[in-house]
Amino acid sequence: MNDPSDDARDPIDGDDVPDPAPPDEPTAADEISADTDAARHEYDPDAEHAFPDERLNEVLARLESDEEIVAYLEAQNVNPVARKGYNDHGAKHVGIVRDRALRLYDLLKSGGVEFNGARQQGLDEADEPVIVALAATLHDIGHVVHRHDHPYYSIPLAADLLDDLLPAFYGVADRVRVKAEVLHAILCHHTEEQPLTLEAGVVRIADGLDMERGRSRVPYEEGGRGINTVSSQAIERVSLREGDETPVQVVIRMNNAAGVYQVDSLLKAKIEGSLLEDRIRTVAINTHSDGRDGNGSIVDRIEL
Repeated sequence: MNDPSDDARDPIDGDDVPDPAPPDEPTAADEISADTDAARHEYDPDAEHAFPDERLNEVLARLESDEEIVAYLEAQNVNPVARKGYNDHGAKHVGIVRDRALRLYDLLKSGGVEFNGARQQGLDEADEPVIVALAATLHDIGHVVHRHDHPYYSIPLAADLLDDLLPAFYGVADRVRVKAEVLHAILCHHTEEQPLTLEAGVVRIADGLDMERGRSRVPYEEGGRGINTVSSQAIERVSLREGDETPVQVVIRMNNAAGVYQVDSLLKAKIEGSLLEDRIRTVAINTHSDGRDGNGSIVDRIEL
């Protein structure tokens, strides 16, 4: 995910202060349903899914045991974290993005959304989650070259890794097509590029959903107080669940208004142009703002 420079200016508070909430009205925290936490989980290969998952599970097992890929995921964190002071972009970030991408994909499939990437290449439905998982895993490896323009460096590096990985699962024609779709999704996680497939849109949005406070722990503890670090610290929980009006609802809980930057600036940019704008509803709630202290609140709730 593209972070702004660490010395970016903090947001300026607005002049308008909302009236305190009457005692008998629910607060933002009260409006979070009890099943929000249950809807946030890691991908479980043994669970029931709304898509054929056998091929995906085989590929995931191979990814986790591939020494070269594992080494890349560790090495790609050095430039952004150790040398630039940004948030985590290594194996932890990749694991979160992949889990959320597959969760998002599963919810969209449950909602009847038809994906176009694999289908237009003449591939199977079972190849859709494979494309999503591979792109999510390899989207940031370009960081081993440089933080700047890393999506473009990721393409040749990922292409080499895919050439080694895919022959175990596909014949020549299909692995060329799977590779093409994975590289497209990797490139389009960058907000400067336009996704042409829903698979790519899923990866793009999932990258933006890794915003919880643990991701900014290292730069924060080392004194980083830029807007991206501070705003990440404000995000307590991100959950994905089935929506009432859309296939997917993203619920973001934050402990102060600084988290608005993560939602309204970073995540919003990922959703726009993803081809999934009409299928996802995002609700961000300031759980530590009840408006009952007489001072009101800067932000109580925002929706995308």
